[in-house]
Parts: sequence; C-alpha cells; structure tokens
Amino acid sequence: MAVKEPLSANNFLCKLITQYAHIHHRTIGSKAQEYIRQLGIRSGEWLESYYDIPSWTPDEYAKVIVDIKNSIGGEFFISEVTPHYVIVKANSCPFGEFVKDAPHLCKMTASVFGGIAARHFNYGEVNLRKRIAIGDPGCEVLIAFVPGIEEGDKFENLKKIHDNGDPFTWKEDTITLLNEELKQSDEMVLTLLKELEELKEQVNQS
Repeated sequence: MAVKEPLSANNFLCKLITQYAHIHHRTIGSKAQEYIRQLGIRSGEWLESYYDIPSWTPDEYAKVIVDIKNSIGGEFFISEVTPHYVIVKANSCPFGEFVKDAPHLCKMTASVFGGIAARHFNYGEVNLRKRIAIGDPGCEVLIAFVPGIEEGDKFENLKKIHDNGDPFTWKEDTITLLNEELKQSDEMVLTLLKELEELKEQVNQS
C-alpha cells in the first residue's frame, strides 16, 4: 500500500486546485494557460501589496518572491542576484507532488514572478529552467529585468491597479476572454457527455 501524506486542509486544497486545473486544461486546451497567466498577474499584485518596500531593488525583489512562495508552502531560496536578473530555486512546490497532475500551473509562478518584475522594473522575462511538475528533482527559475538574457515568458507595460482599486477587478477584455474560454469548456463537456451517451447506447445494443 502506497504511503500517503496525512490528510490536511492544505493537501485537500492543493489536490482540488490541481485537479480543477487539469480538467480545465483538458477541456479548453492551450487557452487555459492564458487564463492561468492572467490569474497569476493579478494574484502577484495582490501578494506584493503585503510588502511595504519604498524602493525595489533586485535584492528586495528576490527576497519578496521567495518569501511569497515559502509563505504558501513552498521551499524556495535565492541562488543568484545581479542587476539584470535573479535566479531562484526550490526543493518543493506549494502544490507538492500534486503539481504533476497539472504542470501548466507552473505558468502561475511565471506570471506572479514576471508580473511583479514588470511592475517594478518595467520588464520581466521568466524562464522556468527546471520544474518539479515535469519530473525534475527541483525547480530553477530565472527572472530577467532586461531582454536578451534568456528566452522566456515576457511581461511588460503592466500597470498597478490596487492603488485605485481591487487588482481582482479584471478589465473588460480579460473578462470577455475568460467568458469565451469557459463557454468553450462548457460546450466541450456537453459534447463529451453526448459521446458517452452514444457509447452507452452502442454497448447496450451489442
């Protein structure tokens, strides 16, 4: 019998989120990643509001993103800090082993890290070098503040929202995009249910 981690609220929530993300990705495909990207950008803005930093530097930035991840159950640490990029590593993910059920959730990390960088340094480019989600023993992430360091997910021209409102008050175009994705998801689920019913009838007739 496989040894399981003790049941806890955190384990349950991690399993719930990763399974939801897995189903979401299966039903609407690659567009789910844009959903995750937008959620990560907004979540990052909300998370950084917990840190009262008058003037952001690469050192401060590295400390913040590591503290964010560790505060929600990860095991991250700073590997390297330069004026142009930061490298952080992790021995464990906030989602634990469950992240392997939905590896595209790593886009959430990229969006949180990249969004915070873009808001404070006008540019962020995130390369997920290593990922526990795809079988690597640990995570390694490079976040560049200037183009041309390494190829990754780019974030720029992001405006802070929470000074004048709630960062989770999404812009109209984002709401429209997500509504379209959810509609496609619903339509695909209905199609799958129809196919299952047809398959069931074929089995009953055979």
